Amino acid sequence: MIKRQWNMFTENVSMSVANIAGNKMRTFLTTLGIIIGVAAIIALMTVVQGATDTMNEQFDAMGLGTLRISVTGTALRRGLTDDDLQALAACEHVAGISPSVSATVTAKRGDVWSDRIVVNGNNDEYFRHNADLLARGRAINALDVEQELRVCLIDGNAARTLFLGEDPIGQTVYLEGFSYTVVGMIDEDENASLFSQILQGGETDGTVYVPYTAAKKLTGTATVNTLEVYVTDSNDTDAAIEEMEVVLDGLFNYKDDTYTIINMESMTEAMNLMTSMMMSLLVGIASIALVVGGIGIMNMMLVTVTERTTEIGLRKALGAEPGQIQMQFLIEAIILSLLGGVIGVIVGLTVSYAICVNTDILFSLNTFAIGLGVSFSAAVGIIFGWAPARKASNLNPIDALRSM
Repeated sequence: MIKRQWNMFTENVSMSVANIAGNKMRTFLTTLGIIIGVAAIIALMTVVQGATDTMNEQFDAMGLGTLRISVTGTALRRGLTDDDLQALAACEHVAGISPSVSATVTAKRGDVWSDRIVVNGNNDEYFRHNADLLARGRAINALDVEQELRVCLIDGNAARTLFLGEDPIGQTVYLEGFSYTVVGMIDEDENASLFSQILQGGETDGTVYVPYTAAKKLTGTATVNTLEVYVTDSNDTDAAIEEMEVVLDGLFNYKDDTYTIINMESMTEAMNLMTSMMMSLLVGIASIALVVGGIGIMNMMLVTVTERTTEIGLRKALGAEPGQIQMQFLIEAIILSLLGGVIGVIVGLTVSYAICVNTDILFSLNTFAIGLGVSFSAAVGIIFGWAPARKASNLNPIDALRSM
């Protein structure tokens, strides 16, 4: 019995494949909607997930338990003085702080110069908590900061701009006319952080890191408006925020909108929530194409039933049961939708890979997107193939044979 049923099933499959192969253009046009729908789902979900992973990787590079404070200040107090920074560093749950001073300056070395060099002023704490930044040489230390020494580290872009074909370490570069000695090189991959790109605000000729005290003199400012705060433990982040809010509120006389504290962990959570909402929206939009593709399959199957009325009548006259007729047409619809689904997966992965490669987004196989696309296509075949299959199985063999 089981062997007989299996033989009938394989016969139905072979007949369905033969019918599909015999109408190549119709098959392509019928499955086009499924291909577009599945490809859209996979491409959109893969690219969005890749972009999210890339941003999360950048946030992770900043480190959990790291806070970023941005100060807008008031008319009387524009930023934070060194005494203010010490008050923040003295908070119980703060392990260290790194003031940041950033500006675009003119750099010169011999006959080579550029007015698109970004200067980042940091301290020893910054390099202590971002040890991967250093590629060669030494980092900025506490003595450099305390004595406002004119030393610097440069990234690969700045090295190519100012020291093409030479080793920059130990050499001198002029920033806004002040001489700085290059003491180290920055790892280019690590330097390409999200916030670094934002601060640079577009194309530059490289980045130079100097002690923040020297950067204040270089830029002619006496205060700091941006700093990173390193918490003793990531579990103490909320407590550290409360402590710093007390200090900052006192400094700015409890006025609103004078500062902002950004929690990297909260930003990551918010990013993941936005991604989930976007994913749902994109899947809903792409599913419309699958529905259109399903209607196309149903139309084609209804036409097929009409064209094959005589064949159905002969099979029924020879003893074929309605369930067998229904199964044959249902299998044909499922094969069509799965064929479109497989092609859609290939197209979707190809498109998403091309987008990721050309936009420096992490690419990874999204198994959920692939499974969703294939299962959707199979469901479309079953749902939209059932009505034509049912119609074929209910044909009266006598009426069908009259069409001969």
